[in-house]
Amino acid sequence: MDERTMLGLLADRLSHAGDDAAVIDGLAVTIDMLHETTDFPSGTTRYTAGWRAVGASLSDLAAMGADPTGAVAVYGAPAFEQEEILAFVDGARDICEVVGTEYVGGDLDDHEEFTVATAAVGRTDDPVFRSGAQPGDAICVTGTLGRSGAALRYFDRGEVSRANDLFQFRPRVEAGRALAPHASAMMDSSDGLARSLHQLAEASDSGMAVETPLPIDDTVAAVAGAEERMELGAFFGEDFELVCTIPESDLPAARAASPVTLTRIGTVVEDGVTLEGQPLPDRGYTH
Repeated sequence: MDERTMLGLLADRLSHAGDDAAVIDGLAVTIDMLHETTDFPSGTTRYTAGWRAVGASLSDLAAMGADPTGAVAVYGAPAFEQEEILAFVDGARDICEVVGTEYVGGDLDDHEEFTVATAAVGRTDDPVFRSGAQPGDAICVTGTLGRSGAALRYFDRGEVSRANDLFQFRPRVEAGRALAPHASAMMDSSDGLARSLHQLAEASDSGMAVETPLPIDDTVAAVAGAEERMELGAFFGEDFELVCTIPESDLPAARAASPVTLTRIGTVVEDGVTLEGQPLPDRGYTH
């Protein structure tokens, strides 16, 4: 059973499950776990790992339109190396500073492989869920897609400095807050654009009709041919952009409010998830 299937089963038992973060009395809470073998390619620095791990949880808050108030992490490894742990904490602190919050500590534990669990909390009086999309709404995405896929190619090439730079993404906290008054549904693209569209469609009991060109990051062209660019942009995931639906009448205001480029990629329809009229596979990053 994969992660998505299990989460679907848990959602039937847990009333706050099913979105990027749970929101209880205005408090948004999220938790994530990352492993060396699946999330940190060879060459990933501990600084990048701290930045990326905590950033993933901050991205979940961004997807709810929440204002982050703090983050913590559990650091597990076969051995505690001073330089590695300090670099990890520096990365965690720096990404929190970027989005205007604090890294406030965590826990250390022995583990057979480098593993990180991160949690972040925030505040929102009007969270944006995945379930509000309506036919006719515009489908939009912040920023560009494919940076993490390009980073993986650079890791494979041994160009680890460039790869680490690309892996240090900026959670769209500011954009999430700006888009929250306008978005009918929202989530981050950590599992890939295609899978995010399917998840939004399922939660909202609707369809998604997407058109090209998608906003593929310029770095992708340097490492991939034309066909692979779509693979990295639409299916690879781990980009942590925001995918949202916005009523047509609110789209100009949402674009004006967003601190990053907001690209319309399609329209919410009654059913089906398509790209250029053809079925878009429900495929993406799987834990």
